[in-house]
Amino acid sequence: MSSDDALSWTNWARTASATPRRRAAPRDEAELGELVARAAADGVPVRAVGAGHSFTPAAVTDGLLLDLDRIGLVERITRGTGAPGAADADAILVTVGAGIRLHRLNEALAAAGLAMRNLGDIDRQSIAGAISTGTHGTGARLGGLATQVRGVRVVGADGEVREASATQDHDLFEVSRLGLGVTGVLSAVTLEVVPAFLLRAQEEPWPLDRVLEGLGTPDDPDGLVGGNDHFEFYWFPHTRRALTKRNNRLAPDEEAAELERLRTTGPGPVARARTWVDEELLSNGAFELVNRLATAVPRVTPRLNAVSARALAPRTYVAPSHQVFVTSRRVRFREMEYAVPRERLVDVLSSIDGWLNRSGEHVPFPVEVRFAAPDDVWLSTAHGRETAYVAVHQYARLPHERYFDAVERIVAEVGGRPHWGKLHGLGADRFRELYPRFDDAVAVRDAADPTGVFANAYTDQVLGRAPGAAPRG
Repeated sequence: MSSDDALSWTNWARTASATPRRRAAPRDEAELGELVARAAADGVPVRAVGAGHSFTPAAVTDGLLLDLDRIGLVERITRGTGAPGAADADAILVTVGAGIRLHRLNEALAAAGLAMRNLGDIDRQSIAGAISTGTHGTGARLGGLATQVRGVRVVGADGEVREASATQDHDLFEVSRLGLGVTGVLSAVTLEVVPAFLLRAQEEPWPLDRVLEGLGTPDDPDGLVGGNDHFEFYWFPHTRRALTKRNNRLAPDEEAAELERLRTTGPGPVARARTWVDEELLSNGAFELVNRLATAVPRVTPRLNAVSARALAPRTYVAPSHQVFVTSRRVRFREMEYAVPRERLVDVLSSIDGWLNRSGEHVPFPVEVRFAAPDDVWLSTAHGRETAYVAVHQYARLPHERYFDAVERIVAEVGGRPHWGKLHGLGADRFRELYPRFDDAVAVRDAADPTGVFANAYTDQVLGRAPGAAPRG
């Protein structure tokens, strides 16, 4: 193995790769600080990497690439202040090393009787990578993972550790909890968590028109979006079919009874079989074969999608929240996701459907649609507006550029904001139009890292170059 092979890195989607001059896996925060300070003094840029689940080159560097997996322990759990009238009187806070993977965090929280209030559908990422790129789940009354962050520790170019929160160095906190790591390397994250809870999951194939007609408006408590704690759907292109997913918390008395049943009997054989068939066979093994067939014979894609849309049987089950939120994803794909104003969702989907019908493009992957509440995180895709997320995917063996470019033009008409960790073609000038606090975020980045130690070509593209940063070749 050559030295370049030992240093090389490639992300999960095979859309970005790097051969840095140095790689390191610090054992603790002190060693992390020493590595960063040494690199900065040598004029070597620094980026950190987690699981590599960003589709963009967000982690790429030709300098020092840091692996934070060893900085991944649960440091402490704090259960409220107990002070009457205090804003955090009932808050449960957990501080973890920034490199902890979400699935390890979920296991540790569950062992302590706790849970994240919302999650995305993949749990391989590090917590630092997930919050820094704006990872989110679905729920009309809930924000993304960054809205659950209450504090951070970030290592600057001088190797010093700075603590930031909503009440301490607030501006640094805002850009550190969701900002692609441009203020420094996160070493720890404090999250607000909740007591562990169960979810009842209801998954059903529906006609797409029934789904769209039933979504409801942002002020409608009875629509599919407002009437469920967590609602999402998957539309199969070239069909008018969708798979709906409604996840709801159990009432306290029902939850107590269900917990007792799960402790004594566990999931029944039918539930286990459906879990394997739906998630392991149809979502992974057989789905891989479907995509390979669509690649070899593109004209059969509409027929394959129609079969897939009807093959998934309805199912209802109850499980701990993180087991419901998360699904396995082993079929390799490319993804672009845009946050659009919720009231424009139907228009966007109609335009995508129309383009597919006109273009002759064949897409065997479903379009995923999720929802989020407005928030005030400066660079959140849901900043200041009721949001619907439209995620388009393409199988890794198929070209995606024409499809993604078309969708990007469609969402541009409604002010769509791309996910920071998924494929897109936008730059800083457009982001300045889309985000009211964009210039504030850039100013914080410039103050924290004026020479671009923590920058790369991607951060230069989306945020502009720091004032003292060297040009990138």
